[in-house]
Amino acid sequence: MSKNRNFFEKFSNWATTATGSSAAFILAALVVIVWAVCGPVFHYSETWQLVINTGTTIITFLMVFLIQKAQNKDSKALHLKLNELIAAHEGASNRMVSIEDLSETELEQIREFYVRLSQLAKGEDNLGCTHTIDAANMNHETKSERTKNTTKRINESKDRSKQSN
Repeated sequence: MSKNRNFFEKFSNWATTATGSSAAFILAALVVIVWAVCGPVFHYSETWQLVINTGTTIITFLMVFLIQKAQNKDSKALHLKLNELIAAHEGASNRMVSIEDLSETELEQIREFYVRLSQLAKGEDNLGCTHTIDAANMNHETKSERTKNTTKRINESKDRSKQSN
């Protein structure tokens, strides 16, 4: 079983690399040109049209699966690399590891957290300041408390000034 899978993996990698090359495009363009030039020879018959339609349909059908396989592999590798970066970075939220496995609803909730994070960041004086969701919420709460305490002290100071006058 693994020999077959290994063969298909190798074939898939080769095919996606080969078909994504400039040479493959030039070859495909030449086939279309030859087909078009043959039109008058075959009097633009239905068979002549059927040849290009059938050929392109078969190639497109097979390429969809090869492209999807390559895209799935690339996507998985990219997710693993991002997971490694998140896990290795002390300040990053580990909630983001394997986030691609969450439902659409859960992803939307996390997106809303990032919208909130963006709103909090707009209020920062330091453009280089970055936070995780948790750190941003804690910073915001700390600043809010500090602002409330400062406002309270200012009001108390005003009250004392009024009383002494």
